[in-house]
Amino acid sequence: MARGKIQIKRIENITNRQVTYSKRRNGLFKKANELTVLCDAKVSIIMLSSTGKLHEYISPSITRKQLFDQYQKTLGIDLWNTHYERMQEQLRKLKDVNKNLRLKIRQRMGEHLNNLSFEQLVNLDQDMDNALRIIRERKYKVIANQTETYKKKVRNVQEIHRNLLHELSLRERDPQYGLVFNDGGDYEEVIDNGNIRGPRIFALRMQQFHHSSSNHHHQLSTNNINGATGSDLTTYHLLE
Repeated sequence: MARGKIQIKRIENITNRQVTYSKRRNGLFKKANELTVLCDAKVSIIMLSSTGKLHEYISPSITRKQLFDQYQKTLGIDLWNTHYERMQEQLRKLKDVNKNLRLKIRQRMGEHLNNLSFEQLVNLDQDMDNALRIIRERKYKVIANQTETYKKKVRNVQEIHRNLLHELSLRERDPQYGLVFNDGGDYEEVIDNGNIRGPRIFALRMQQFHHSSSNHHHQLSTNNINGATGSDLTTYHLLE
């Protein structure tokens, strides 16, 4: 059965359109490769799909630059000079923008004001006022953030202080504990801890020893003071 002739018009179905594009593109590239091999021709094909994807074929015997140079020589045009001129024009515009910005900076520093008209001076004054307003708003915002951070730290310290006082109050009610305030006195010799500095409070628990045949007395338990677990002595830092 003979194959029907396809009507040349835009394929509305997106999927069918992409499939047809892919098949015919591969067919074109295959024919271009055959021309390159059979006829020693230099072939270049550049294709852009409807989705913006670039596909190209260039004969292996020539580079892209050589192909463009030969194309320009054949047509008598110079694509590189045109591109260079566009780049030079863009560079001139950027230099003008940079020059104007530098001039505005110097004017805001109080320089080069003699050639300004009254209206330009008024506009400059308004610009300066707006800049100062923005700077003040930013400054106040930073100060507000720093103040809020400081308040949080103060609240944390106050909470720690309240908890410490509460714990000390509970220990005062316990007859097994006694509180001794130390400000760098004799207890420094009892406790060898170089990491603790400043005034401290020591909570000492008194232990009653069993009755012995030699004597009957109460002793202050200082066992395991130097770093051993289960110590009967607790040290608290005092907030200054």
